[in-house]
Order: sequence, then C-alpha cells, then structure tokens
Amino acid sequence: MNRKSLALALLMVMGVFFFACKPSDSKIQQAVNEKLSTIPGITAEVKGGVVTLSGEVTDDAAKAAAEEALKGVSGVKSVTNNITVKAPEPAPAPVTINPDDVLKKTLDSAYAAAGFSTVTVTVANGEVTLNGEAKKSDLRKIIQTAQESKPRKVNNNLKLK
Repeated sequence: MNRKSLALALLMVMGVFFFACKPSDSKIQQAVNEKLSTIPGITAEVKGGVVTLSGEVTDDAAKAAAEEALKGVSGVKSVTNNITVKAPEPAPAPVTINPDDVLKKTLDSAYAAAGFSTVTVTVANGEVTLNGEAKKSDLRKIIQTAQESKPRKVNNNLKLK
C-alpha cells in the first residue's frame, strides 16, 4: 500500500509540474501581440493555445507573414488565419471632356430651350465661358448645365440682373 501511495503522489506531483510549465493563454497572448506588432491591422485572440487571427491586410504576403511570425511562439498549438485581403482600389474613371463644337452646340440648345436667351457661350480648348445677363435665381441652373456638358473648365462672366 505504501508503494502505491508513493507512486500515486509522484504521478500527481509530475502532473502538476507539467501543467505548471505550460504557458497560460495570457502569456501566449502577450508573445503573439509582440510578434504581430510590426504588422498593422491584425488582431489575435488566444484560447487554449489556439490563436485566431483576424483583421484586414493589403496583400496575401502580409497574411502569410502574420501566420509565419507565430511559428516560434511557445505554447501555440495551432493558428486559425481569418485575415482578409483588402481588394485593390479601383482606378478612377477617366475624365471625359467633350470637343469644343459639341460643347457649343449642346449649351446653345440647352440654354435656348430653358429660355436663357441673354446667355452667350464661347468655347476654347474645352473651357466654356458664359457671358451676358442672368437672374440670380437662374444662375445655379445655368452653371450646372454648363458643368454637365463635360467641359475642362467653366468661366462665369455673367452679370446678375
């Protein structure tokens, strides 16, 4: 009986020793945070030695680097990589500038149809210049119509009535 008790006590001491040597989740979390501090946009959560990565990075290389950085961390059993790769920003749409003759015809007909007979339009190198007279209440519509015709620039020389 004495030997059995001694063996049982020895096993219990060894079990406590092995469990005490295993790093806690909070210590693993600290080590993981240190390793990931150079990679912006990534967070990690540790539960039972399993690290779950989340966040957003600009490319696949950064995603792989985050997982690779954790390989030497003591106590990490596995890594679940839930990091997403941000889609690249779309290129801005090219600015379309209508030719001078199209601008002139478009604006002359639009202003005639709207009853702005005192507004004259000149176009040079994509720049629309508005001359003449207009009511203050009509000015916004006149300028907006000019801008919607896709010129390079609108110069307003209108005099308000």
